[in-house]
Amino acid sequence: MSIIEIIVLALIQGLTEFLPISSSAHLILPSQILGWQDQGLAFDVAVHVGTLVAVVIYFRKEVADILAAWFKSFGAQGETDDSKLGWWIIIATLPALIIGYFFKDFVESYSRNAWIIATTTIVFGLLLWYADAKGKQVKSVYQLNWVSALLIGLSQVVAMVFPGTSRSGITMTVGLLLGLNKQSAARFSFLMSIPVIAAAGSYYIYKLSTGEELIDWNAIVLGSVLSFVSAYICIYFFLKVIERMGMLPFVIYRLALGVALFGFLYFTAA
Repeated sequence: MSIIEIIVLALIQGLTEFLPISSSAHLILPSQILGWQDQGLAFDVAVHVGTLVAVVIYFRKEVADILAAWFKSFGAQGETDDSKLGWWIIIATLPALIIGYFFKDFVESYSRNAWIIATTTIVFGLLLWYADAKGKQVKSVYQLNWVSALLIGLSQVVAMVFPGTSRSGITMTVGLLLGLNKQSAARFSFLMSIPVIAAAGSYYIYKLSTGEELIDWNAIVLGSVLSFVSAYICIYFFLKVIERMGMLPFVIYRLALGVALFGFLYFTAA
């Protein structure tokens, strides 16, 4: 990988992992449009670790409170709001872990083309707009129940199968449709990303340890640092933007990107 490819792909991963615009779509597109070769498994591990560290550090207090309350709930303390939230995150994570484990080869190979990306970018962008405009947005994250958590978790499976959907985008969309306010929908999406990214990173590390891929340590270090910094900044500003402007800027971006992709694909195929 050239230094330009490392910088661009690491920034794309960091900036789009938590925005409702699909990181997988943006990582697939350079190879489709610019003809770049696949970045390799080791680089995937690096940028996933970078984004994981960013979200854990940003939400370190919430994560610590949830973990402490969850473990204490097995003792005399009983259930609290934070311990229940811990259970909802576990329930929301299970569908992605099950599908990812049993259908990982299918997930990795199916629908990885720019036409699908262009379509899902527009379709799920419009669905995000509808949820933002029509959702009641009256519930906090502590007002979720196990059914709501499961529905949000099931939506992650759609993003796993169809690049361009956006894991964060579809989970926020379903959260808004279930009545969560914008901040709660975003925060729950970010918190439930931690076990998902950790599981994906662990799987990639396992594959890397059992394979024979040569490792470019300069790419690994630079990629992980850039994805961490960009992801942390992205989370900070995203939570402020949606409070003031809602999801509309991201909907407009998705629609513009989808139309541009269709135009590019049409003229290159002609």
